[in-house]
Amino acid sequence: MPYLTSAVLVAALMCFAFLGLRARRVDGPLDDYVTARNSQNASTLGLSFLASGMGAWILFAPPEIGAFVGPLALAGYAIGSALPFIVLGLYGPKIRRHLPQGRSIGEFAEACYGAGVRRWVSLVSVLYMACFLAAELTAIGAITALLSDVPPALVVIGVALTTLLYTALGGLRASLATDRWQAWLLIALLALVGGVAWLRLPEMPVDAVMPAIPVAGALSVALTLVIAVTAANLFHQGYWQRVWAARDDRALGQGAWLGGGITVIVVMVVGGLGMLAAMSGVALGEPPIPFFALLSQAPAWLALPALVLAVTLVASSVDTLQNGIASLVVADSGKRGLSIGAARLVTVALMVPVVIVALQGLSVLRLFLIADLLCAAIVVPVLLGLWQRMSAFSAVAGGVAGMLGAVLPGWVTQGSLIEGILAASFPHSIPTLAPFLGALVASTLISLLLAWLMPRKQ
Repeated sequence: MPYLTSAVLVAALMCFAFLGLRARRVDGPLDDYVTARNSQNASTLGLSFLASGMGAWILFAPPEIGAFVGPLALAGYAIGSALPFIVLGLYGPKIRRHLPQGRSIGEFAEACYGAGVRRWVSLVSVLYMACFLAAELTAIGAITALLSDVPPALVVIGVALTTLLYTALGGLRASLATDRWQAWLLIALLALVGGVAWLRLPEMPVDAVMPAIPVAGALSVALTLVIAVTAANLFHQGYWQRVWAARDDRALGQGAWLGGGITVIVVMVVGGLGMLAAMSGVALGEPPIPFFALLSQAPAWLALPALVLAVTLVASSVDTLQNGIASLVVADSGKRGLSIGAARLVTVALMVPVVIVALQGLSVLRLFLIADLLCAAIVVPVLLGLWQRMSAFSAVAGGVAGMLGAVLPGWVTQGSLIEGILAASFPHSIPTLAPFLGALVASTLISLLLAWLMPRKQ
């Protein structure tokens, strides 16, 4: 069985590599390598948004939220997962008009506020995407150990090397081409795995109750997830690349709504499976992993398509993240004339520490939450950049206020600045609303107030 599993996984990865390499432009310019400017239609963008946003996290987080917190918080997670696409779909046309030759969120920040803010924004973006990469590769290692006898390290390295092969050589076009096929494949595999697991569930007890916590608590979790996921993903350079890759404003808007709509459905369906697992009385495991607990009730053969599903999910997000980090570095080095060859070397070099972290099998949830909070503290000042009254001072002050706002709730309740900082670092790796809400409200209020009192000089 390990040989069959290995052969199937190798075949899947080789198919992705073939599709990506076939789409590359051998002699294309650097700009095409990182933006595929004005070339993609709505359906391609929609499927790309879906595949890029879906990762192995959907097999862990939504089912757990569904099983323990209930449908209200799950809806918040689904909306938060889709909202970044919608925001870029609505805001993207203005960004394209303001910066028609743009390539990154860093360039957008510089066009609005100057080079200093650009470096700050680029650093946050790279930090967030590196956390995302480490989390995805760590997850595929854990899933491999759970579902097969294949050494997890081989799959982690295999996914990293395969995606590096076609993203380093093919750039954004390679990622977009594989996204289209990976989106359809993950939908089909999810339907197969989820459908069979659902059919093999034990008979539902007569007194089964849908998982739920008090409405106030569920709303708090839902709002936390909406803020955290939306703010963080708006610093995902892979999504910003697609703003300029769109054929036109109409294609961008339609693609964003398509990708966002399907994302909501996928997250709700996978989370719903977690609720069904909890309601049926299936042992959810320790730590709880409701989706994989369902597989314990299903036929043994289902483990193989489930593992292929996980590899597809990880590859579809990892290739976007790899290309996004490389394009951000290229865009930030554009004035120094970084070549395509150097961009490829940067892509490979950045993956080395990420793979090393992933091979440790560590939990990156706490680091993820800290990165999310940092994004939440500065997302509003960055997006306000197209407002004529906003200045670099207002943006930076708003970002600093956002970070102080994140610490303030814990400071007030615990009576200590150190305790406030500790609370904002999520010591128990549990997302809580107060730091995120404090960061968002403080950054917004200070940015708007200073922009009104001290407008940008024309």
